[in-house]
Amino acid sequence: MNAPVAKQIPFEWSRPTGAFSDPWAWLRDRDDPETIAYIDAENRFADAFFAPHAPFIETVFNEIKSRVEETDLAAPVRMDQWWYTTRTEEGASYPIHCRGTSRETAGEHVLLDQNVEAGDHEYFSLGAFEVSLDHRLLAWSSDTDGGERYTLRLRDLSTGAELTDVITDTTWGGCAWSHDSSIVFYVKPDEAMRPYQVWRHRVGTDQALDELVFEDLDERFFVSVDLTRSGQWLVIESASKLASVVAIIPSTQPLADPQIVRPLAEEMEYHLDHWGDRFVITTNLDAEDFRIMTAPVADPAEWTEFVAHQPGRRITGAEPFAGHLVVHEWLDAQPRVRVLWTDGRERIIDLGNEPHEVELDANPEWGATTVRFMYQSFTSPATVYEEDVETAERTLLKQTAVPGVDLSAYTASREWATAPDGTLVPVDIVRRASATPDGSAPCAVYGYGSYEVSMAPWFSVARLSLLDRGWTFALVHPRGGGELGRRWYTEGKLLAKVNTFTDTISCCEHLIETGWAAPNRLALRGGSAGGLLVGACINMRPDLFTSAVAEVPFVDVVSTMSDPSLPLTITEWEEWGDPRSQPWAAYMLGYSPYDNVDAHDYPALYVTAGLNDPRVSFHEPTKWVAKLRHLRTDDKPLVFKCEMGAGHGGPSGRYEMWRDEARVLAFLAATT
Repeated sequence: MNAPVAKQIPFEWSRPTGAFSDPWAWLRDRDDPETIAYIDAENRFADAFFAPHAPFIETVFNEIKSRVEETDLAAPVRMDQWWYTTRTEEGASYPIHCRGTSRETAGEHVLLDQNVEAGDHEYFSLGAFEVSLDHRLLAWSSDTDGGERYTLRLRDLSTGAELTDVITDTTWGGCAWSHDSSIVFYVKPDEAMRPYQVWRHRVGTDQALDELVFEDLDERFFVSVDLTRSGQWLVIESASKLASVVAIIPSTQPLADPQIVRPLAEEMEYHLDHWGDRFVITTNLDAEDFRIMTAPVADPAEWTEFVAHQPGRRITGAEPFAGHLVVHEWLDAQPRVRVLWTDGRERIIDLGNEPHEVELDANPEWGATTVRFMYQSFTSPATVYEEDVETAERTLLKQTAVPGVDLSAYTASREWATAPDGTLVPVDIVRRASATPDGSAPCAVYGYGSYEVSMAPWFSVARLSLLDRGWTFALVHPRGGGELGRRWYTEGKLLAKVNTFTDTISCCEHLIETGWAAPNRLALRGGSAGGLLVGACINMRPDLFTSAVAEVPFVDVVSTMSDPSLPLTITEWEEWGDPRSQPWAAYMLGYSPYDNVDAHDYPALYVTAGLNDPRVSFHEPTKWVAKLRHLRTDDKPLVFKCEMGAGHGGPSGRYEMWRDEARVLAFLAATT
């Protein structure tokens, strides 16, 4: 089967750097039947590529499935008189949300079965899931096409019946209940899919009667709403990439106007929670890597330092309990949890030295003297612990079962590569314990490196199918992420963005030099902004990579960032710059994957997209593939798959996700 060829229609962009020819610009129009016809042709071509690999795909899919306890129950969480949990059932794609009156009965009473709600929809995503403070009502929302516009509904938990309330066109910005459960607050998006308004809905009334509570018309800012852990305050936050502002409303006075805590100030971020007679605030005010302040409830703008700033220790969150504060932070490219008391005592929870992820789990009980957290690593599946904050006594609540797998057969370690400017860049490596660095192993490298996102190692039952076939897997932490503090982020954005790509290339070269990767069997993978990383790296060093996977990749950087009418463009200028003027135009042009496609050999490449994707528009990977097909000088596989009924996250439902991952692994195995 011959690869599709997209027609070319002369078109030029006018840019500060000069006119730019883009004969595939017509593919931006999803209403053009020829656009859909071209994408359909690419999908048929992808199906034809994968058809001979169907036995391998089925084998890997069954391997993934065999390592999962398909019927399972999450560790129940106590909230007042109820215990809440989710469970899965063999053959069912989505979780089932339940509760009971004890830990043992937590799975008995079904609150929401996502399988029922998904019905015959090709795609289903649960957004909000908020139980009212009196446990009578559930506010839940869903998206059935991947476009991320959610419909919010209210359910009576005593009967399981839906109320007549149907609230359309909400977003992922959260929702929150008033103290008496009579009012629910939710967030609406603007035309560019930016969460920008908080609305107040009275239970039992029509949406047309809802009241606007808060609005931010500055297109750099995203708005969210939540309840404090104490349940006593509603918190509205509006945040850009550089600044934030918080407004509060007592949950017992839901009709009150929101009170601004501190006015917006350029490049000042702050986040707030309630801690008894005070508020606790995490902020970067005079603290690059954030510090923690407190303020009296009566005067929330009067801040007093509680935890001082320490350069390189990036504080990412603080959860108050009645008697202590639990802080989540990153230090030396490792996440950790620290417990602090008002008398100055503190204790770091011991998690060992293996590269890992740790996140605070559900801790709804305000008066608890324990903290629940989730730990995982490349070699340890997701595990929920409960630890006494005073005695450090730790209880294992739940470790995700991995049937038929000897976890001791795998090992992980951290190494440091040297970037061109001498900066040391962390890279985490996992392989079978019997593997030796002899330079013979195929290696899959994963990277992201944007938005200050810190990529902690995660356990994957699918990855084991690579490791068991002799592969190594590496997670790179280039600048642009947040693993080594705020400066690690700022040195990989705007006019320093190229550091992200050169850091990644240095890590890949390090893997070859140290013997963990065969020089002719190196694969690079990333999604979204990580897809930009993939595209930039294979343009800069096409000789280094044998294959690459770019999932919903952000690759048409200059054109997208030049068009403020596209979803999210304006909010992204603080991350990438505005190429409608210099110096951003020339700098961005220097690395934008689409603009730099040239006539040379490329690695084998698998690209994905979602037709309904509101974050990275489908046309970016579509145009990129069309241009690559026209200019590349090799005949290696170039495969493009566009989900016609999904968005940024790809297919929904665990079985479809597993099969999708099996296809990715089949591509890597066939081309690397």
